Amino acid sequence: MLRLITGIRGATGFGSASTAEEVTDGVDATALTVIITGGASGIGLETARVLALRKAHVIIAARNMEAANEAKQQILNENTSARIDILKLDLSSLKSVKAFADNFLALNLPLNILINNAGIMFCPFQLSEDGIEMQFATNHLGHFYLTNLLLDKMKETAKSTGIEGRIVNLSSVAHLVCPREGIRFQNINDKNSYQDKVAYGQSKLANLLHANELSRRLQEEGANITVNSVHPGLIMTNLMRHSAFLMRILRVFTCLLWKNIPQGAATTCYVALHPTLKGVTGKYFSDCNEYKPSKLARDEVLGRSLWDFSNNLINASQKVIDK
Repeated sequence: MLRLITGIRGATGFGSASTAEEVTDGVDATALTVIITGGASGIGLETARVLALRKAHVIIAARNMEAANEAKQQILNENTSARIDILKLDLSSLKSVKAFADNFLALNLPLNILINNAGIMFCPFQLSEDGIEMQFATNHLGHFYLTNLLLDKMKETAKSTGIEGRIVNLSSVAHLVCPREGIRFQNINDKNSYQDKVAYGQSKLANLLHANELSRRLQEEGANITVNSVHPGLIMTNLMRHSAFLMRILRVFTCLLWKNIPQGAATTCYVALHPTLKGVTGKYFSDCNEYKPSKLARDEVLGRSLWDFSNNLINASQKVIDK
C-alpha cells in the first residue's frame, strides 16, 4: 500500500507512477502483431496507442465500431506511421467471438501478443444472449473462447518467427472479493443471490485462473508462449459507468490510490513488451512488479475445474446456435 501511495519503485525499477510510455521506452516492436480487446477507450486505447508508438501492428477489437474508428484516427493524428486496424468484437456473444476470430484469421496475419483487456463492471443482473451471467460471460468466457480460437495462430507464429508469444489477461485486485468457493459453478446464473461486486470479483478471479491454467498447459506442451495476469490499478474510465457516482465519492477519500490512464496502462504494456519478462509465465503483476494473488487464484484444481466448466458452457451454447 505504501508503495502504491508514494510511487516508490519496485525491483523492476518501475512503480505505480510509471507510465506506459516509460516502461516501453527503447522497445522496438516492429516485428509484432498485437490484438487488444476493448482498445477503443480507457486503458485499452492507451495500450493501443503506446504499442503503435513502439511500431507494433495493432488490431483493436471493439464492440462499438464508431468508437473504434475514432480511436484509430486519434492514434493516427498523433502518429501518422502507426499501423492500426479495427475489427468488431462483442465478448458477451460467443457467435461474435467466433466471427471475430474467423475474420482475423482470414487476414493471414501473424499474432504475437493477445491482450485480453475489455470488460464490464458492477452491472445489474442480466444474461448474455447465450444465457450466461453478463459479467462472467464478458470478462471471462468471451476471452477464454477468443484465446482458444487464436491459440493455434499464436503457436504457429512463435514457431515460424522464433519470437516468444505473450498473452496478457487483465484481472484486478477485485479478485479478492469473490464467492467463498471462488467460482459458483452451480449457481453462475442465479439472479436471487446475485451481487454485482461479488460477480465482478468472480470474473476477475476467473481471468487469473484461466491465465494460470493456460500457462501450465503451454509449458507442458513446450509452446513458446507466456501467459500472465495484471492488475492495472484504480482508474476512472468508462468501465465504471454502472457505479460512477459511488466511485466519485470513494475517490474523494482514496485519492492517493488512483492512477491516471497512462499509469493504468503501464503494467499491461510492461508485461506485453518488456524484454526482461522473456520466459516469465503464470505470474500476476501490479504496478509493473510481480505480486502474489489470492490462495484461490493459485488453486490448480479450481483452475482445471474452471477450464472444463468454461468449455462445457461454450459447447452447450454452440449446440443451441447450430440448431
